Amino acid sequence: MERGKFITLEGGEGAGKSTNAQWIADYLRAKGKTVLVTREPGGTEVAEAIRGVLLSPELPGMNSDTELLLMFAARNEHLQKKILPALGQGTWVICDRFTDATYAYQGYGRGISLQRIAELETWVQGDLCPDYVILFDLDVATGMARAQARGQADRFEQEHADFFARIRNGYQARAEAAPARYPQIDAGQTLEQVRAQLEQLLERILTTEEVA
Repeated sequence: MERGKFITLEGGEGAGKSTNAQWIADYLRAKGKTVLVTREPGGTEVAEAIRGVLLSPELPGMNSDTELLLMFAARNEHLQKKILPALGQGTWVICDRFTDATYAYQGYGRGISLQRIAELETWVQGDLCPDYVILFDLDVATGMARAQARGQADRFEQEHADFFARIRNGYQARAEAAPARYPQIDAGQTLEQVRAQLEQLLERILTTEEVA
């Protein structure tokens, strides 16, 4: 059976990834695809428990390396129990955040060596990487305002603007290195305009698959 496509959604806080994940899945299902929607950190019972630790504003601050290792621990569980089995069955997987978020948040944001992250990436993922990383790009001030409007901030959302500026720079650096695999969405537009952009992108992805 042909492996399903692996599409991840990335961007800073308030960029609209979670809002649009289910819409993307519904669009692909309407085109005849079997689709699984999941998220990181999380996606399985164990990984969701780790997510609770990572995001809790009630816990004391943790060492950056601890944060990094917990991210990959959750990711390994997610991959082994959910993502890899789904892809192997031909299911398209839409994941709200994946390893690009680790490079952006823990690498560019926290200042952890990108080489250290790459070593963990290889250990946990082998040669698996997303077919497409849809990057929802949004200016930091708008993203922070949107995140604050959602209610109580999690541990990451409580960071300062310079942290999120470094994250945005990190995402842009990764997108610039492989633009075909990192299509960008202008997340500062209205929801209708964002979804029009997504529709055009998904049609390109579907057409590319048909040609292949």
